This record gives sequence, structure tokens and C-alpha cells, in this order.
Amino acid sequence: MLEFIPAWLGRTLGNVRAGASKLAIVQPELGGRFDAIDLSSPAFAQDARLPPRFTADGEGVSPPLVWGPLPEGTASLALLVEDADAPTPQPLVHAIVWGMAADAGRLAEGAIVADGPGDADTGDVGRNSYLGEGWLPPDPPTGHGEHRYVFQLFALDGGVEDPGQSPGRSALIRAMAGHVLAAGLLIGTYSRGEEATVSGAQTTLAAAST
Repeated sequence: MLEFIPAWLGRTLGNVRAGASKLAIVQPELGGRFDAIDLSSPAFAQDARLPPRFTADGEGVSPPLVWGPLPEGTASLALLVEDADAPTPQPLVHAIVWGMAADAGRLAEGAIVADGPGDADTGDVGRNSYLGEGWLPPDPPTGHGEHRYVFQLFALDGGVEDPGQSPGRSALIRAMAGHVLAAGLLIGTYSRGEEATVSGAQTTLAAAST
């Protein structure tokens, strides 16, 4: 949808961004002081450009993810993917997966799709910012500059409440509050109309959380 914004408007909105300080992982209700999970993807490196295959310029499938190890006491996992540089008051949500098994260890390419009520093995896919289930492919406005797509994986204890079927961002954060044991962070970038130039995204996020 955002590919239809003209380049001149994208450039004009270049400084209008949600910001890393509004990402879920740095919100105070989640605690902020939890252990780290090693989260990565075989498809792209940390802070590297997303292959077009995973965006609105390609097939638009979700990228593969792998992680581990997890802290003792982990009962389930939740994944939230947000665009920290969307020209909106809050980061755009590109994916939510709730209730993944603690021993899953990975998400296959293309796994984040609409699933209705979900299942016990892969969890329940929640609603993105366009109010649909599944992966919302990155679709930054032309000329707006580089966007950071932040994959946030949360290890949760057994006391977490059910946020309901196909939860949105607010319901997910409310359910996770007080139950996050550890979290992992992976950033992929994408832009239209210019070369990818953003660097130091991890530093920016670290500063936002202090």
C-alpha cells in the first residue's frame, strides 16, 4: 500500500518516524531487565538489508528465524515484529505470533500466515497493523529512507494470561507484562528509492531502553 505514496511525499516525511523508544521491547510494563536470547535468521544478518523476497516487492513471505538457548522456566514464546521507522505515531506491527512451544527453536520461512484460532505447536498468529492475521510484508514509502524491521522474541513464564484469539499489540503487551524471562532482538532493514545506509540500530535501541 505505501509503495503508492509519491517519492516527494516520502522525502517530505523523512523525519516523521515512530522511533525505537516506542518498540514493545523497551516498554516499561515489560520490565526491561531480562536475559538475552540469541535470535538470528539464515536469510539475513543483524542490521542487514532484508532480501526483497520477504517484502512487498517480492513474494512477501515471512523470513526464517532461529533462536536459543532459553532460560529455565520458559513455558512459551511470543514474537512481535515492528517497523521502528514507520511515519506513524506508533511502530507498525508486521507480525505477532503468540503461544509458541518453548522447545520450538525456529520458525520456518513462510510460517507466519493467517491461522484462525492457531494450534498448540506453532501458536496463534495475531493481528498486524492492517488488522489482518499473518505477515505484513515490509512496504516503506519511496524516498522515506531506510526502515528498521525489529523482530522481538519473548520467553515467557507459565503464569502469563491468554491475550485472546488473534491478539493485537496492546493485548499482547498486557498479557506479557510481568512474565518476560528473556528477550531476543533481530533487525532487518529495507528502503525504496535509495541505498540502505542506516547503521548502529542496536546502539539506538540500547539508548532508548536506558
